Amino acid sequence: MTSDVSALSGTGVAGSATIHANLTAAGLYAHALRRGEGRLSADGAFMAVTGQHTGRSVQDKFVVDDPEVHDAIWWGKVNRPMPVDKFQAFTAKVRTWLGEKPELFTQDLYAGADPAHRIKVRLVTTNAWHAMFARNMFIRPAREELASFKPDYTILHAPEYEADPAVDGCRTSTLIALSFAARTICIAGTSYAGEIKKSIFTVMNWILPDRGVLPMHCSANLGKGGDTALFFGLSGTGKTTLSSDPERQLIGDDEHGWSDTGVFNFEGGCYAKVIKLSQEAEPQIWNASHRFGAVLENVVGDDYGSLDLDDNGLTENTRACYPIEFIPNTVQGGQAGKPRTVVMLTADAFGVLPPIAKLTAAQAMYHFLSGYTARVAGTEKGLGKEPQATFSTCFGAPFLPRHPEVYGKMLAERIAKDGAEVWLVNTGWTGGAYGTGKRMSIQHTRTLLRAALDGSLAQVEFETDAFFGLSIPKVVPGIPANVLNPRESWADKAAYDKQANHLVSLFEQNFETFAGAVSEDVKAAAIRAAA
Repeated sequence: MTSDVSALSGTGVAGSATIHANLTAAGLYAHALRRGEGRLSADGAFMAVTGQHTGRSVQDKFVVDDPEVHDAIWWGKVNRPMPVDKFQAFTAKVRTWLGEKPELFTQDLYAGADPAHRIKVRLVTTNAWHAMFARNMFIRPAREELASFKPDYTILHAPEYEADPAVDGCRTSTLIALSFAARTICIAGTSYAGEIKKSIFTVMNWILPDRGVLPMHCSANLGKGGDTALFFGLSGTGKTTLSSDPERQLIGDDEHGWSDTGVFNFEGGCYAKVIKLSQEAEPQIWNASHRFGAVLENVVGDDYGSLDLDDNGLTENTRACYPIEFIPNTVQGGQAGKPRTVVMLTADAFGVLPPIAKLTAAQAMYHFLSGYTARVAGTEKGLGKEPQATFSTCFGAPFLPRHPEVYGKMLAERIAKDGAEVWLVNTGWTGGAYGTGKRMSIQHTRTLLRAALDGSLAQVEFETDAFFGLSIPKVVPGIPANVLNPRESWADKAAYDKQANHLVSLFEQNFETFAGAVSEDVKAAAIRAAA
């Protein structure tokens, strides 16, 4: 603990607050409990409740329209412009507000395991548990590196401060604003900690393309033979679960860069969705969430702190945040060689996509830019009984400051240059749509993935399905034939055909949003209804 102003250097925050700088987990736990910010689980994890916001406030995120970056930003629903003067006035108020608090918590951290491409981040927040979240989530410098630490980016975290839409030019009292020119992120009016994590991911998505590095919303792991695999996928598709494989070393569960030398993690921790988490099916994540040092968001527990991971009373988006070393068998240093396998995950609630398909280079580009999955009632609020298709370009549209084609082109170049094989994996429904069919067996998914990763799956006989043009294996040991070919798993074949045609039409509609920016071979690989 210190009141030395150097702990706030570069942040613009000044005041007489007591500053708790770079405390360890134990110190942050003690302050969080003293301040009544949450409580402990029976296993020693810290339990926080985030109130109104239990997920990211997508519509309240703004990018400052700095003249020097204007032409490179992908303006629209994802990146809403904020005038420079509005940002300056707003951050000035937030800095004053922070400076008036009796105590503040700061953490100095890295984003990027590769020293050649990392950035230095300084977080200033009012809450010990948010500082603990950031400490878990990012990479912790060695103690001797802290003395000379100078931030590249600053996060002003003011969860209790309410913005004024009439004055600040925002939509609600919640405002997340990012200025690439000022290298400052301001988060106000929300306690959901994921905003801290994803704001820095957005920064990395901005910085790295200019360095020839592809930033990716994916998990990554390493096989015993030194083979690296990437797993792209949106929330709920199994990205974290499938990369946490006891037979492979985890590089990271969510954000990576692909450079000329290989793959590196942006983070030093994991942020796992834990609703209905099974100790039997996902023991590594379960164990990491039930111990001292983990931070649990909106997880329900009884009076004794015993967790009920099936309880969605606060939100379906219950989360556990923990240092990556809580997962056994991780890659120390967060770096590995060039990927041999790229997996694109989807949770198809329509129940019509195969559990695995081999993609051509053109199909890989098409599915990367499509970024398809399907939401269902029970995983997101406000959804009806029918599945709802979601297309998030590059499997991470909310975090892309640049045009999607920038990242798509880089992925195509990386796959071609490094010779990676690409697979589409469906972890969604089989034997029928959501409500009729059942969720794909995780054991089947792991069996298929392991065959893809060890190279044996590429050697089997394939057939092309009639609806999506996907190349699917005919026979795989341990997998029923009617699982490999989804149409065969439906009792009502006409119902399958109708549902498949419906999903094809949704792919067609979405393709129109990026068709003009892709090559002829990608256009030829696009999913279309039969003429």
